[in-house]
Amino acid sequence: MLELRPTPFDHPDSQRLIAELQEVYRERYGGEDETAVDPREFAPPGGFFVVGYAEGVPVACGGWRERRAGEAAPLRDGDAEVKRMYVNAAHRGRGYARAVLAQLERSAVAAGLRRIVLETGTMQPEAIALYTSAGYVPMPAFGAYAESPTSRYFAKALRTGRLPAPASGSR
Repeated sequence: MLELRPTPFDHPDSQRLIAELQEVYRERYGGEDETAVDPREFAPPGGFFVVGYAEGVPVACGGWRERRAGEAAPLRDGDAEVKRMYVNAAHRGRGYARAVLAQLERSAVAAGLRRIVLETGTMQPEAIALYTSAGYVPMPAFGAYAESPTSRYFAKALRTGRLPAPASGSR
């Protein structure tokens, strides 16, 4: 079972998982994700970060930061941008990424945001499959990798007032 705990972005457990994710980026893309990230962006009320624990061990993470229109077209006021979604390789295939994503959606709705957006890459087909199966649809490019031919962008409208049910295997 995965226990999801809101955790600061700069907490050691978060940082360990983010370092593992950056290693995946180095292996798949030849370098780290260079998107500018300030840990304060993931603190409430304008952000959220969660770590998933299996038997007390941090194995999954993800967060969102609120974005505004004008920061990077085609972002809108009320958007939450997903960043640093990751599940440790030894713990994949158990629904943990889906549980983290659902928690991110619930927390964005609770914060009053209307849409969740993200960028991922073609070298992460499992991420693309997760997002499309969860109702995310392609959107125009934004941000640091807007000109990259390997980047893909997705968005999902959030239903305010109606939160997604927790995924099985999470509490």
